[in-house]
Amino acid sequence: MQKKVFIIHGWDGSPQNCWFPWLKNELSKNGFDVTVPSMPDPENPKIEDWVRHLSTVAGKPDVNTYFVGHSIGCQTILRYIEGLKKPVGGVVCIAGFFRLLHLTTNEEKEIAKPWLETPMNYEKIRLNANKITAVFSDNDPDVDLGDKELFEKKLGAKTIVEHNMGHFDDDAGIKKLPSALDAILEIAGD
Repeated sequence: MQKKVFIIHGWDGSPQNCWFPWLKNELSKNGFDVTVPSMPDPENPKIEDWVRHLSTVAGKPDVNTYFVGHSIGCQTILRYIEGLKKPVGGVVCIAGFFRLLHLTTNEEKEIAKPWLETPMNYEKIRLNANKITAVFSDNDPDVDLGDKELFEKKLGAKTIVEHNMGHFDDDAGIKKLPSALDAILEIAGD
């Protein structure tokens, strides 16, 4: 059975951003069926809309299904996986968060509030995610490096800290992300 990967972009993102096209291409070369969906209303992401859209796109995931998320895309994946009845193959979170730094406008705070305050069942996520790897940057302007320990403690995640990668986005100039590729290949046993 062919292994599938879903790459979920972040807030105000798109499938064409940063390292997503590169990762899609690299995973395809390794035999994965890769989907990078456009998430609804990316400037104003809502938990229900994003989780529902991911559920529609992912269909019936199984142990040969993997997810890679960026920023709020990680939250989307974790919340989606929390509601599954069967486990998936694994999850890679790039710049995932439980807290956000530098929310400056009231609009940003209002958009982020449900993502930061709506609880998750970490035990269900751990069981349904199978394996989780979380990748952080030591100079991310949006995600506190302290979230690394939260991913380890709450989700049992393997964590990786990259040097000087910012928020792993276009602003940081990140067009390739070998750690994401390596993490999926490791989790998938390829």
